[in-house]
Amino acid sequence: MSRKTFLTIVSIIAVAIGSFALFAPAALLDSKGVVPSEAANVWCRELGIALVSIGVAAFQMRGHADSPTLRAFLVGNAVLQVGLFPIEILGFANGVITKVSGIVPNSVLHACLAAGFVYFAVRMKNPPETGRASAEPVAPAGDVAWAPRTQPRTQR
Repeated sequence: MSRKTFLTIVSIIAVAIGSFALFAPAALLDSKGVVPSEAANVWCRELGIALVSIGVAAFQMRGHADSPTLRAFLVGNAVLQVGLFPIEILGFANGVITKVSGIVPNSVLHACLAAGFVYFAVRMKNPPETGRASAEPVAPAGDVAWAPRTQPRTQR
């Protein structure tokens, strides 16, 4: 599977699950055996919009060339998947989530996505450094007397 295909699949999954959490939080919680509440619905919606935003970013980056930014996105999402993996398992063990069917699919999905993100981050060629943004101030609009600094700053 290519990285582009992987990120396309990731974007579809993230937008689908995120939309479900955003627009039907009670149904999502019920599918896990969690009693819906207003507080849980708010949290679910917050998670939903976060997943939608990750899906949109994955879709927009799916065809990008190797870069430090793309590597950071892949590594960050690998950390997210590894971090999410034990949460529902512990929720089930502690009786918060009461349906095994509410944790098994997600646990498998988190493991597969983590493996994919790590795989593509490690396979990435060493991209050229893009450098950091300049610390020089930007000229205010309409200020014709402004000129960029020509001498380097001295260390204090």
